[in-house]
Amino acid sequence: MTTGSACLVADDGCRGPVRPDAPVRLCRGHLAAAAEWVDDEYGVTDVLPAPCRLCGCRWGVRHRSGWTCGVCEWRLGDTVDDELPPPRVDVVYYLRFDDRVKIGTSARPAARLSAIRHDELLAFERGDRRLERRRHEQFAEDRWDRTEWFRLSEALRAHLEIVRAGEPDPWERYARWCSEALALRG
Repeated sequence: MTTGSACLVADDGCRGPVRPDAPVRLCRGHLAAAAEWVDDEYGVTDVLPAPCRLCGCRWGVRHRSGWTCGVCEWRLGDTVDDELPPPRVDVVYYLRFDDRVKIGTSARPAARLSAIRHDELLAFERGDRRLERRRHEQFAEDRWDRTEWFRLSEALRAHLEIVRAGEPDPWERYARWCSEALALRG
């Protein structure tokens, strides 16, 4: 603690010492009170005790009143309405089989991908048939004649790296998009 540095809170008579690494000139007690107020007001980001029943997310916000999902804001413990249809989230998918990549689209990728022989799901990109068409045009020189299959060229590899940036697991990204769509639906 540095000498000569006293707590800024003077209205209650505090002139306690301030640690040199404190983010603001407050004594330990007043910093703790401020942190507790922030936690009460905004909650604390933490790992949920169980995955969100709505979107499967593992992180949430802990409030005094309970937990909410960090993605779809479902309140832990609330009943999930199983009669609501799942949200529609269109994706452009990239599947690898040997040295080829299929660029397709689906609103139900789990069912669609189970019907296509492939070695690896490379990425999802949020979009519908219009985006799929643009990608087919973008990589037209690598296209296998009149199919949705493309040679895994350097240009396609670079595009896939951009699409996957920040989220290497396509299914995690898709789950986040679905939970965001649920949250927007209300």
